[in-house]
Amino acid sequence: MKVLVLNAGSSSLKFSLTDTEDERHLLRGSVERIGLDHPLLQMGGEEQEVAAPDHRAALEQVLKRVPVHEVNAVGHRVVHGGDYTTSSLITPAVLERLEEYAPLAPLHNPANIAGIRAALAAMPDLPQVAVFDTAFHQTMPERAWRYAIPRELADENRYRRYGFHGTSHRYVSRRLAEQMGRPLTELRLIVLHLGNGASASAVKFGKSVDTSMGFTPMEGLVMGSRAGDVDPGLVLELARRLGAEKAGELLNKQSGLLGLAGYSDLRDLHRAIAAGSESAEMALRIYTYRIKKYVGAYAAAMGGLDGVAFTAGVGENDAEVRRRSMAGLEFLGIELDDAANLAGGPLISSAASRVEVRVVPTDEELAIALDTERVLAG
Repeated sequence: MKVLVLNAGSSSLKFSLTDTEDERHLLRGSVERIGLDHPLLQMGGEEQEVAAPDHRAALEQVLKRVPVHEVNAVGHRVVHGGDYTTSSLITPAVLERLEEYAPLAPLHNPANIAGIRAALAAMPDLPQVAVFDTAFHQTMPERAWRYAIPRELADENRYRRYGFHGTSHRYVSRRLAEQMGRPLTELRLIVLHLGNGASASAVKFGKSVDTSMGFTPMEGLVMGSRAGDVDPGLVLELARRLGAEKAGELLNKQSGLLGLAGYSDLRDLHRAIAAGSESAEMALRIYTYRIKKYVGAYAAAMGGLDGVAFTAGVGENDAEVRRRSMAGLEFLGIELDDAANLAGGPLISSAASRVEVRVVPTDEELAIALDTERVLAG
C-alpha cells in the first residue's frame, strides 16, 4: 500500500509518500511558513517559494508534486486523541470528537484538524486515518495516569496523564524487540525519545505502563525549552507573579536547556561546554540526571529491565548524552561499551551488560503509514 502521510503543524505541513510493503519512503518534504510571508516548499533537497495562505493551499502545492493516482490512503498525525486507544478511520463522528479534544492540545490539534479537513476536501474518495500520539499510552494503569486531585473534577474535565510521542515509542519498542531477537510480549523495555521535546516510556510486555509526559507535553524530562517536572507550587507562584499566560510561555518556551544555559540545541550546548561554560556543563548534568532518574523509576515500576532504546535527534546522535544518562546504572545491569557508543551503535551495551542498550532510529512517518494500513485491513 502507498500511503500519503500528513503531519500538519500551526504553520507547517510535513508529508511523505510511503510504501508499506517495502517499508520505505518514496518521497518526503514539507511546506513551511504557511499563512506567513514567503512560504517555502522543501522536497528532495530543494526549496521553492509557493503560495500557501492556509493548509488547504499548502496541500494543493504538495499534491501537484505527489503522484496522487498512486496513493491508496492518507494517514494523519494527530497529537491528542483523548481516550482513543488506537488509530481510527476518520468519519464525521471522529472529527467531531477531535474538535472536542482541541482544548487539551491548543497548539497542535487545531492545526492537525485543519490538515485533515484540507485532505478530505482535496481527496474525498481516499480512506483517511487518524494516528494519535496519545493512543499507545492509553494502556497505562489508573495508578499511572490519574493525578491525585479531586476525582469528580478530574473526570469531568479529563484532567489526567495522557502521554505523547506514542507513535514513536510504539514503533521503537517493536524495533528494539526485533533487534534483541525476543518476543516483545516477554520484554520490559524503556524507550528514551530525546529531541527538542523529550519523553521516556516504560513498555512492559508490549504495552505502555508509564510515560514521562502527562496532561500536556510539558511534564517529565528536561527538554530544549520546556522545564519538565517542576513543583506545582512554583507554577502557582509564577502564575501569580507573571500571570498565567506568561508563566505558560516561560515554562514552555523559555525554560529547559534554553533557560539553564541559553541554548536549546545540544550541539550548541556541547560547543559551549568545550569553551569552558560552567552553566552549559551544569545544564547537561541536570538534563542527563533527569533521564537517569526516570530509567531507575521505570525499572522499579516494571519489576526489572531487559532493554533500553535511545531514539530521536539527540538520542540517536549524541554519544555523550547516552554515556552520562547510563553512567552509574551498573546495579541495574547496564554497562555501556564506550567504543560502540561513540560509533553510534546500534548495540552500545557491553557483552557483560545484563540489559541491552541500543540506538534505534525512529520513523514516525513509516509508523503512521503502517498503522493506516493496519486500520484499513480491519
